[in-house]
Amino acid sequence: MKAEGEVGKPLPRIDALEKATGVAAFTTDLKLPGMLHAKVLRSPYPHARIVSIDTAEAEKLPGVRAVATYKNTTECRFNSSCSEANPPAVPVEDEQIFNRELRYVGDEVAAVAADTEETAKQALELIRVEYEELPAVFDPLQAMNPEAPPIHPCFIGNNIAGMAKLPMGDLDKGFEESDVILEEQFKLPVVKHCQLETQAAVADYSASGHLTVWSTTQSPHPLKNLLAKMFGIPASRVRVLNPPYIGGAFGSHVGMSGKAEPVAAALSMLAGKPVRFVYDRKEDFIASTTRHSGYITVKLGAKRDGSFQALYLKAVLNTGAYASAGPDVTAVLGVTNISIYQIPNVCYDGLCVYTNTTTAGAMRGFGNPQGNFAVESTVDIMAERLGMDPLELRLKNVMTPYAPWLPPYPCATCGLAECMEKGAEKIGWIDRDSCNKNKNNKKVRGIGMAAGTHLSNSWPFAVEFDNAYLAVMEDGSANLAVGVPDMGQGIATTLSQVAASSLGVPMDQVSIVFGDTASTPYDIGSHASRTLYSAGTAVEAAGRDAKQKILEFAAEQLKAEPETLTLENGMISVRGEPCMTIGEAAHLIHRANRQIIGIGQTVPFNAPPWHAHFAEVEVDLETGQIEVLHLSAAHDVGRAINPDIVEGQIHGSVLQGIGYALSEQIVYDKKGRQAQDSFHKYYLPTMLETPDIDVILVETNEPSGPFGAKGVGECGLVPTAAAIANAVYHATGIRFHEIPITEEKMLDAIKKNEKE
Repeated sequence: MKAEGEVGKPLPRIDALEKATGVAAFTTDLKLPGMLHAKVLRSPYPHARIVSIDTAEAEKLPGVRAVATYKNTTECRFNSSCSEANPPAVPVEDEQIFNRELRYVGDEVAAVAADTEETAKQALELIRVEYEELPAVFDPLQAMNPEAPPIHPCFIGNNIAGMAKLPMGDLDKGFEESDVILEEQFKLPVVKHCQLETQAAVADYSASGHLTVWSTTQSPHPLKNLLAKMFGIPASRVRVLNPPYIGGAFGSHVGMSGKAEPVAAALSMLAGKPVRFVYDRKEDFIASTTRHSGYITVKLGAKRDGSFQALYLKAVLNTGAYASAGPDVTAVLGVTNISIYQIPNVCYDGLCVYTNTTTAGAMRGFGNPQGNFAVESTVDIMAERLGMDPLELRLKNVMTPYAPWLPPYPCATCGLAECMEKGAEKIGWIDRDSCNKNKNNKKVRGIGMAAGTHLSNSWPFAVEFDNAYLAVMEDGSANLAVGVPDMGQGIATTLSQVAASSLGVPMDQVSIVFGDTASTPYDIGSHASRTLYSAGTAVEAAGRDAKQKILEFAAEQLKAEPETLTLENGMISVRGEPCMTIGEAAHLIHRANRQIIGIGQTVPFNAPPWHAHFAEVEVDLETGQIEVLHLSAAHDVGRAINPDIVEGQIHGSVLQGIGYALSEQIVYDKKGRQAQDSFHKYYLPTMLETPDIDVILVETNEPSGPFGAKGVGECGLVPTAAAIANAVYHATGIRFHEIPITEEKMLDAIKKNEKE
């Protein structure tokens, strides 16, 4: 699309110089006068009750200023994801800062604030705890059995934290009218975000009763409200802010950053000094949220001509020790994965189940990648059963604008067919059956695909509204204030582009303040692929409001009708004739004892982004090694506000999808301990595993989005694993129903296949 003002241009990120030169500030950089350092004692058992705890010796250690346990901190129950479900739904509040009953290896037992980290570590060793070990359960299917040990009181069923049921049409009739019916089961792993900056917070509780918290949170405003409730402080006396940057997140900092903020705050209140608490990497792995593992069943019915008639999707997700975002993740898995194709009869049953493992929460894709792997693998199986090309089958059933579907909002734009066609062309789909040419019999190649959709925010399932201020200065430049954080995705840049274009000034005339509850209006935060789409609607509204006020004032000065005036690139024109710069108008407004402040207050709509990924892989039949050679990622983004930033988001999420498909997982031993607790044990894809990635942007100009934009942040991860698994099948004839497809699994399957 043609650039509109500053929108559509691949402008440099406004934080690039700070980050490239190392002067950008993160939570781990903060140092306050008299600041103490915190460390946490964690449970060695997956399920236990504290019989007694003695902190006397720890408190006597020189340099120790405070020790916190369940005995001297708030008992307020909360949900660390800061979930704000729309009524009548309510969040599951099952967490406390410190628990007497411990529910996973890593659960918080006590915390120490001391002059140095070393002193704090020594103090932890002096805390005496007597535990009563309790029965534990680690698998969600086993946890639902009536005889399984209860982890929390649950009214739905034993250890069931939440459920979702989403029907449309007549499922039984749909299967009766199907000629071919498939039913497949899939298993998904526990994986970790692996963001660069671990969970961190600095808390300062002042003598006047004000609490200031700097942290890695993706949700400053909701977290402010939660901390106020937790500690019984008026929300007006709590300030939460990023400092200003976050070193990556991918959902790991939605709501609280682990429990960094309340632990630091509790210790600051006890010690009367600022406290910094930074998770080490092991703590980040074992004691902050993961992606949900679990089991998924897909039942798909189709006519012989390939027309889908019915889809039944069932998910049992492992939410770990506490609910967190689990019930919401369970619902999103269903909404997104029964909405990819036009299917008249669909139903989703989802269960969110407690186990004695690390809590699962928000992670990039929010349940969608799990469901997509299962659904898109099944679609490929259906294509083979029908004797159809997988691309042809998908195009036959592709979603179109305003077609009937289950989500409670219409699909106004859908570029999925175009994504499929362009992605297929780029990967060389038409020649895919000849991709093994000139290869020796030790290595084989295959090409696979997968398609999907996502959300652009959490409306109407959760509280979802945005505010923005755009204040025009005396010289015509503008200051934008918006409550969302920049966690590395470049949102400070793209929102500045939206503000500049909606006001009608060059980008270098806009500055931005973000992620600070004291200087920005309320916003839900940066998650759910919502930040540009939702916060951008408020920014665009604020810019247009400010522009309208300026033009009305200028019309009075120029003796012209307001509708004849325009403001573009900082110049006010009457019927196309330049008359006054915005700087001149702003100065006159200032002299008239006024300031222009544009206000944007919006409840956003929702717009599904669409994507189709095509992967070419090579499988070594002797070692089981799978190499992704080429990946074509075609995305309907509505409108690319900054094409470079959009492509960067897709590149990064595709690489996470490759890790999800082939190598990443956390497994537990029989005692509930995490086998992977560091980067040395957890196999992330590196530059050596990064294939050629072709990003194709399909722009459909979404009418509800700012300048036509949709959400994009999570989408690149969604169909990647399924595309790779389908490519592996095309290469080897071996179908995997469980990821990651490690070298060991691949080699075992090859050997088993040879014996058969």
